[in-house]
Amino acid sequence: MAKDRIVSPTQQVQDHGGQNLPVQHSLRPARLDDFIGQPRLCDRLTIALDAARQREESMEHLLLHGPPGLGKTTLAHIVAEEMGTHAYVTSGPALTKGSDLVGTLTRMQPGDILFIDEIHRLPAAVEEYIYPAMEDFKIDFTLDSGMHAKVVTYQLKPFTLIGATTRAGLLSGAFRSRFGLSHRLDYYQTDALEQILERAMQRMGIETITPDAKVRIAERSRGTPRICLRLLRRVRDFAEVRNSGHIDTEAVTAALALEGVDEIGLDALDRTYLQTVHNVYGGGPVGLEAIAATMGEDAGTIEDLVEPYLLQIGHLARTKQGRQLTEIARTWLQSRDE
Repeated sequence: MAKDRIVSPTQQVQDHGGQNLPVQHSLRPARLDDFIGQPRLCDRLTIALDAARQREESMEHLLLHGPPGLGKTTLAHIVAEEMGTHAYVTSGPALTKGSDLVGTLTRMQPGDILFIDEIHRLPAAVEEYIYPAMEDFKIDFTLDSGMHAKVVTYQLKPFTLIGATTRAGLLSGAFRSRFGLSHRLDYYQTDALEQILERAMQRMGIETITPDAKVRIAERSRGTPRICLRLLRRVRDFAEVRNSGHIDTEAVTAALALEGVDEIGLDALDRTYLQTVHNVYGGGPVGLEAIAATMGEDAGTIEDLVEPYLLQIGHLARTKQGRQLTEIARTWLQSRDE
């Protein structure tokens, strides 16, 4: 049986025995009004939530896709909070067969949320098992086997399936078409990341930080709130140990240098990628598999974690012949060599 966890509107996590478990203090917003960034998505969700509440129905199924760390899981919990229901959390790799979902689906109440992270990794058998649950709120499961097999149809209470994926292209067209709402999350602008930092600092009790230091952290966060908050924690730790708790520009620069994050947000793996393409393959074009083999890294890791940001900042181009460094990347590499 696949493991899932239940998150109540008050953010309490329950185990399978119904016991309330302590939850670490979270920096995630609990309401849609507190969610920063993604204005188009927030507008669409506001309309969908208001309409569902007025009709006293469950919200339509929602597919969220985009790079990791942009708020897909947070938005799933926000929807549950706004609807006043529970969120049942699981992931695609945890579901190996259709029966793994029976226990969760049958105990869900009207309007509850089933959140499946990495939904693109669902096996085909589980995906097809979900279809009638999404469309008609029913599931069929087989009792016994062979000539004595009996198919039992169980009527489910109306629920909302929220799927999150970093690779929407791996979902079948039949699966994607069953989501009433689908939205790609975009990278965040620096000003939105600064607002996220301000809210996080209030919750973390950080008071002594200069405006320029806050901007420096936001600029090096790769447009990603998860990275932004991680860097804030590292800077806070560094400042408390080395700078009497005061976060200024020098403390940010020193702390992030210790983490291997440079002035444009690149880490050691990003720089190794650029140097490999530049030094070994003359700037490209070169295939992804060749780059991965030279670096000794997994091609999927490079494609998912390294290349999206390099493409975003204009350091990399994908051509029919392969990956190729742009003139911006060449100039940047030359400036580092000088």
